[in-house]
Amino acid sequence: MEIKIAIQGIKGSFHHQVAQEFFRDSVGLDECMSFENLVTSLKENKTQKGIMALENSIAGSIIPNYALIDNNNLHIIGEHYLDIHMNLMVLKGQKIEDITEVHSHPIALLQCAVFFKQYPHIKLVESGDTAETAMRIKNENLLGIGAVASPIAAKMYDLDIIAAGIHTIKSNKTRFVIVKTQNKEIPKEEINKASIKFELDDTPGNLATVLNVMNNCKLNLTKIQSMPIIETPFQYSFFVDIVFAKYKHYEKAKKILELMTTHFKVLGEYKKGAQ
Repeated sequence: MEIKIAIQGIKGSFHHQVAQEFFRDSVGLDECMSFENLVTSLKENKTQKGIMALENSIAGSIIPNYALIDNNNLHIIGEHYLDIHMNLMVLKGQKIEDITEVHSHPIALLQCAVFFKQYPHIKLVESGDTAETAMRIKNENLLGIGAVASPIAAKMYDLDIIAAGIHTIKSNKTRFVIVKTQNKEIPKEEINKASIKFELDDTPGNLATVLNVMNNCKLNLTKIQSMPIIETPFQYSFFVDIVFAKYKHYEKAKKILELMTTHFKVLGEYKKGAQ
């Protein structure tokens, strides 16, 4: 039976590219124009798994997505790192001098800010998805409008790339996570990475003690992201990614951390993606 995957954006988007690379086999897609819609698709069982961008090497963490995963009790069951190639694409036959507006996702525009400083006549307009503008340019025959999107979008919507690789920092990767409503996916012996969330009481040195426990249990902390707890000002939740050689080391740390923290939650246990 073909599984159905929820992605943010449409065919030709970076999320679509991740679906192709991660699942390899043919999968059905539910194209969601927001991450909130993606979560709804999973919770209403329209799809079995979803793909969410979580952090970019240039723009940083996509903090609202941490909250979406946590608040909706989704589980991370895998991850995929994608090299992001931003390209300016237009209807065939147009030149950059003809373009008055460029539309794309705000993070895509942010990653290409230095390139567009060369062209002050171009107005940058935020949209919901990189590929959606490419499709609209093609379908509505939009002259004077460009899109910033992936090479797959240019090919899919028959557009000319008039400037390739326009992102400021050429080593540009985005980490995507695969999410579902249940955690069980792979056997323990294959798991070598986990995403956890915890909260601490306001005692000096608490966070340092927690990090020491991770170190003593042979866990390698690869990411820590704090988020304010809205109900209690100046208190924070910590979202942490850890990798480990043996599941038993992580299991030991988990038991200790459950006792040390005021709130502890596993967001996912999975296999580390190739960077």
